[in-house]
Amino acid sequence: MFSCFQAILIALVTLSLLAQTPSPPKRKKVKNFGSSLKRLKWNPEKNAAELPSEKKNATSGDEEEDVIRIDTSLVSSDLLVVDQHEKIILGLTADDFSITEDGTPQTVTHFSTGDNVNVPRTIVLLIDYSGSQVPYLYNSINAAKVLVDKLGPKDLMAIVTDDVDLIQDFTNDKRKLKEKLDSILDEINPTARVIDSQGRSPSIRALIPHIGRSKQYSALMATLNELFQQADIRRIIIFQTDGDEAIYLRNPKVALTIPSGLTGATLQAAQEKLLLHQRLFPSNETQFSLEDLYRVVERQRATLYTVIPGVRFWGLPLDEQVRKWNPAQLAQAPGWMGHLSSKKREELRNRIEKENQHIDPIVVETNVDLISKEQAILASIASVSGGWSDNLEVPEQADAIYSRIFSDINQRYIVGYYPTNKERDGKRRNIEFKVKGHPEYKVYGRFSYFAPGP
Repeated sequence: MFSCFQAILIALVTLSLLAQTPSPPKRKKVKNFGSSLKRLKWNPEKNAAELPSEKKNATSGDEEEDVIRIDTSLVSSDLLVVDQHEKIILGLTADDFSITEDGTPQTVTHFSTGDNVNVPRTIVLLIDYSGSQVPYLYNSINAAKVLVDKLGPKDLMAIVTDDVDLIQDFTNDKRKLKEKLDSILDEINPTARVIDSQGRSPSIRALIPHIGRSKQYSALMATLNELFQQADIRRIIIFQTDGDEAIYLRNPKVALTIPSGLTGATLQAAQEKLLLHQRLFPSNETQFSLEDLYRVVERQRATLYTVIPGVRFWGLPLDEQVRKWNPAQLAQAPGWMGHLSSKKREELRNRIEKENQHIDPIVVETNVDLISKEQAILASIASVSGGWSDNLEVPEQADAIYSRIFSDINQRYIVGYYPTNKERDGKRRNIEFKVKGHPEYKVYGRFSYFAPGP
């Protein structure tokens, strides 16, 4: 039975944690965002990256001042509870949860509901605005602005792009956040700058849109290593991208190849594409692998929601993937040429559809396999964090997806405990959360963490 004393203890601990949460104006501003990437070093003997935060006897000097140190004495996880029909279960209390760490029972010492405005959320919107993503951005930016309007008074949000650029540090100023989101659209939309405030026409250079560099995973790694602070109880990342930097990760799970069976012009085109990729590879290869990214996601205790623009291919049989190829290409056809007239855009779509009819089936199968693997990687990162992924198959779905994310955040339970194992061995520890008396309930959340190092 959950005693009155335990209830009082949880309340006191929760109030104490909230009292220690710094107010937004006192938050240390991030300097030189992305600098942690320069200190990542690939260790071929360990087949893993040496992460800045894992250096032994690291000091707090200037070289390391922007690497955030994480205190894992309190282990907290955002949990979503559903029944066997995936219906979300609300109204649970601390007494309803049981916790074990590596098989050892633990005591719930921190509990609150996801919609508690006194527990601030620290949210990062990481958005990919490279060329292939532009058709989805207008709706996504507008959906993100609606999410901004829903932020609580203590919530903070930052905005990062696939340029590895922190375009807005953490703030609760909703006007600033919306202006920065609009600035992304200004970059990709040349018609927005046709006439300036003095009525002058822009230069030719101003009419060329700026698009992102597709460094999505690098931006994510920098976000995890540099943006969160010790007092951030609820760390959330909304990651909108197609994840095509995956081919440049160490130990890549996907790679460009020339499929067997191609001939003639099709073979020549595939060879030229591979040659270009090989030329670009040395300057684009990261100093970390997907496994390293998983490790950092676990260490930094952030919940990720991956929004994947484009038709879903991952998890589907090959024949269904192939059937979806043509609609997927048409969905992205307008690209950043949204300023074209409706007549010109229709002509473009018709031309692309006609060209797609003559694509070698082997090429189609190769392409859908690559995209499927890229999407699966994004889904796996979200799963490791305790979050989930969704495909933004058409731009109009953005409102529903972003609304679902915010609803999910509000409907979670924040459950924490102080581990009985005090060893500072830096090892991974496994957690199991259950709802007492309801074996049919499924609990989604973060189920492992790394203990502090020696």
